[in-house]
Amino acid sequence: MGLPVEVNPLLASGGGYTVQRSLRFRSSASAYLNRTPASATNRQKFTLSLWIKRGVLSVNQAVFSASDGTQSNEFLIYLATNDTLNIQQTVGGTSAGQISCATNAVFRDPSAWYHMVLAIDTTQATSTNRLLLYINGVSQSFSSYSVGSSINTWVNNTNAHAIAKRSDASLYLDGYLSEINFIDGQQLTPSSFGAYDANGVWQPKGYAGTYGTNGYYLKFINTTSTTTLCYDYSGNNNNWTPNNISLTAGVGYDSMIDSPTNYADGGTGRGNYCVLNPLKAYGGVYNGNLSQYYPVANWTTGTSTFYVSSGKWYWEVIYTNLTGASYGIHGIVDNNFAQQTLGNYPGVSPTSYGYFNSGGTKYNNATPAAYGAGYVDNDVIGVALDMDVGTLTFYKNGVSQGTAFTGLSGSFTPAVGTYGSVVNANFGQRPFAYTPPTGFKALNTQNLTTPTISNGAQYMAATTYIGNGGTLPVTNGGNNNAGTTFQPDFVWLKGRSVAYANGLYNVLSGVNKFLSSNSTNAETTNDPDGYLSAFNANGFTLSAGSSSSNTWNQNNATYIGWQWKAGGTGVTNTSGSITSTVSANTSAGFSVVTFTSTASTQSVGHGLGVTPSLIILKNRSTTGNWGCYHQSLGVNSYINLNSTAAAATVSNIWAVSSTTFTPDRANLIGGSGITCVAYCFAPVAGYSAFGSYTGNGSADGPFIYLGFRPRYLFVKLTSGAENWYCQDSSRGTYNANTFELFPNLANAEQNSSAYNTDFLSNGFKLRTSDTSINTSSGTYIYAAFAENPFKSSRAR
Repeated sequence: MGLPVEVNPLLASGGGYTVQRSLRFRSSASAYLNRTPASATNRQKFTLSLWIKRGVLSVNQAVFSASDGTQSNEFLIYLATNDTLNIQQTVGGTSAGQISCATNAVFRDPSAWYHMVLAIDTTQATSTNRLLLYINGVSQSFSSYSVGSSINTWVNNTNAHAIAKRSDASLYLDGYLSEINFIDGQQLTPSSFGAYDANGVWQPKGYAGTYGTNGYYLKFINTTSTTTLCYDYSGNNNNWTPNNISLTAGVGYDSMIDSPTNYADGGTGRGNYCVLNPLKAYGGVYNGNLSQYYPVANWTTGTSTFYVSSGKWYWEVIYTNLTGASYGIHGIVDNNFAQQTLGNYPGVSPTSYGYFNSGGTKYNNATPAAYGAGYVDNDVIGVALDMDVGTLTFYKNGVSQGTAFTGLSGSFTPAVGTYGSVVNANFGQRPFAYTPPTGFKALNTQNLTTPTISNGAQYMAATTYIGNGGTLPVTNGGNNNAGTTFQPDFVWLKGRSVAYANGLYNVLSGVNKFLSSNSTNAETTNDPDGYLSAFNANGFTLSAGSSSSNTWNQNNATYIGWQWKAGGTGVTNTSGSITSTVSANTSAGFSVVTFTSTASTQSVGHGLGVTPSLIILKNRSTTGNWGCYHQSLGVNSYINLNSTAAAATVSNIWAVSSTTFTPDRANLIGGSGITCVAYCFAPVAGYSAFGSYTGNGSADGPFIYLGFRPRYLFVKLTSGAENWYCQDSSRGTYNANTFELFPNLANAEQNSSAYNTDFLSNGFKLRTSDTSINTSSGTYIYAAFAENPFKSSRAR
């Protein structure tokens, strides 16, 4: 296939600004760009804006540099081995009195794009205004920060400048860059280059200002040659010289249509493209995460950043080094496929499927079967996955090998297996070698199904607030960058700086009645220490209370209020054998249910219209445990929210359907005539997910795909005794997220690297061996709710 036809970026998405192309930088090829300004201009004031998608992680990599050719006299922006972003300037081999800055945040999401703006003005009187760094429009904090007053940088001087490498030919970047704007002589804000859309997602916009003498704009859209590829579109003709960048068709082709913007592009779709996922791979992933190699003579598997459960999808892989004892097998695996483990390959498990190069054998559940032709080095193997009918077909050099597998259902990701071999993948970000089958699409975010909920803040909020000891209205409009608000029907309050109980309020029980998830106590009415006194259109109000403690509103204490939107005041539901009152939001998969138990087994209507994946049940009128149903435990198990205990087994303790749930009265309620409340949740693609994972006991813990960037995460070890675990993106505003609360405890918030978790554009990654979330071979359940779906989310 030829190169994609370029489109007018102002027309491609109905008038919205779009980014057409990106340039891949392969550290394995020592790829970079260079330029030396003809004249020196403003060396104290400038702004650099760019979009970056990471490839190789946890290696020192330069983004931009300017120097006399040595490290002794150098300005450098680089990603460090700990994945922080660092800016430094040295003169005479020292940064003293110059620039030395390192971010608190780590940037190790390889699945989506980041926008970076670095704005420098060393003449600013206030030192913290001299260097400002923004990621996705958000100002960054620094673990170390030092910027000298009125210093001259090496930027805009008549010395060598480089993109994607250090001045001394080292620290080559592995990843993608796009939409690079450099403004000479101005310290600008991110609003010059982007804006939040209606869903609170940072989007690029065209820069409309002046560039200054040494300013430039690199779009990487002219693919006539590698020279034209790096032309300057600012009008200054400050073109850059590419080095080790290739436009030769094949695995080395570096001009990509991987973009931070989604648009139709004539129906084929462009956006953020699928890549191999280094967060869920044992072997080395590189070349912008489109290649994988592991030299040890054992099977290793790489999975990708996309999982699909519907639609028709096509991608290609090419193996090299398939000689001697080296082999390759590729295909698809599900989200439960064992990761970071030697000996695994696509096809080894019941829900993974592979095509083996030796003899053309196909594999499922480690069982080989005759299939198609074998393949050798440089053969192009196409993969056509049709999740609408559940089939998987492989192609060799454009020739179908026949349908390999049928009856597929669930969610799958492209996977490659290597045994001493090198594999190169193409998900459509560069031209395919062969035309995809009719109706099959490339794996990019534009082609993903549009979720019914594009902004999770419409239905779930995690709102931080500071108590005032009096009447306190708390609004949830600050929960995301769009200022979205809603009236909550379920509010869960917890002290952060103070060790107070969890307070759970719902619209059906009433504003002055609460239960505590860390207690078996019956429902409390009119707590003298203060209570939630109103559900408001944009949040809730807390009362003053009559004592000095003010449980959820102590003066100057910090708190979090997790909120969910159900269906308002509730309606009578007669779907079950007993009548219940239900406040249901079927769009968001959430309902609050109240009922009174009877002397016999009772089914209770929940109002969701689909089978719940999580039910949290508590008797209100008497003491008792918080019994929980989770789909990963099944109907023969329950686990108590107020306890550290492992899941318990009781035959048929639950019955769950699309209309009702039936809790075992003896084990979960305790008797008849007891008033109860249940919180019922069902998954909504792109907004909520409920599942399980197995811990590995490593600081390089499991990656769990959700299909969205999480706002709230709720985890419990079910195979042993451990606290429940809760994190959110409002308390932990950047990675790693280290802020932890325990729903079964009244303890104050803990902030520790022992709880390191990365919230990512498509899921979460555990970065700790702490037993609360990642003990070796431990089984965990989770519930998660979204900021935004993966289709539109940014790397964090």
